[in-house]
Amino acid sequence: MSVSGQALGYATVAAAANVLGALAVTSRTRWSVRTLDAMVALSAGFMISVALAEILPEAIARGGERAAVTALAGYLLVHLTQHTLAAHFHFGEETHAVNQTVSVSALIGLLLHTFVDGVAIASGFQVDARLGFVIFLAILLHKFPEGLAISSLFLAAGAGRRRALAAAGALGVATVAGVLITGVIGALGEWGLALAAGVTLYVGASNLVPEFQGKKGPLLPTAFFAGCALFFLTRAVVGL
Repeated sequence: MSVSGQALGYATVAAAANVLGALAVTSRTRWSVRTLDAMVALSAGFMISVALAEILPEAIARGGERAAVTALAGYLLVHLTQHTLAAHFHFGEETHAVNQTVSVSALIGLLLHTFVDGVAIASGFQVDARLGFVIFLAILLHKFPEGLAISSLFLAAGAGRRRALAAAGALGVATVAGVLITGVIGALGEWGLALAAGVTLYVGASNLVPEFQGKKGPLLPTAFFAGCALFFLTRAVVGL
């Protein structure tokens, strides 16, 4: 399979996880809050480790100072779309009523983020299949709670199950589109890894960590550090 074919295949799996998260909400499956928190904490540890120990150093080695600035731009762009233009968004099931504007603005912000997820997978595979796989794992880990979050926001805004599922499906489509467009637009291929570093760091440190850091008990910090350890174990296994 070609590099682009591998990237597209992994992006499709990641996209499916968005839909699975939505199905967990729309089918009224009951999820343990502690289990979801532990999943978020594990994902945060893995994503922060990938961003700082693998993606960012590789991007800077290839693009120098401009790559670091591009990573910062990616970080700021996610903050703008998810927490400035869309003032109400968090990973996890929405339990309060919200208006339709909130749900749509959150979807728009997440569409940009999930598009960059696809760019990250494609950019990683362009460098090395092993790097692409590690980036895919980092993205896959947060796809389920992401799909759960957007679908529950739509339900809380009064949308039906079909629209809630469609919102999660749109996130998956954006991820696949990120892979396809990276292969067409040269600038994305050149700077996609740096952009992905900033976005991945934001999602891990600024989106996921606040979801659990104020909660008591040893489970969540243990899951967070386990996520960091899982990254180094995965890197050793794949030979990066």
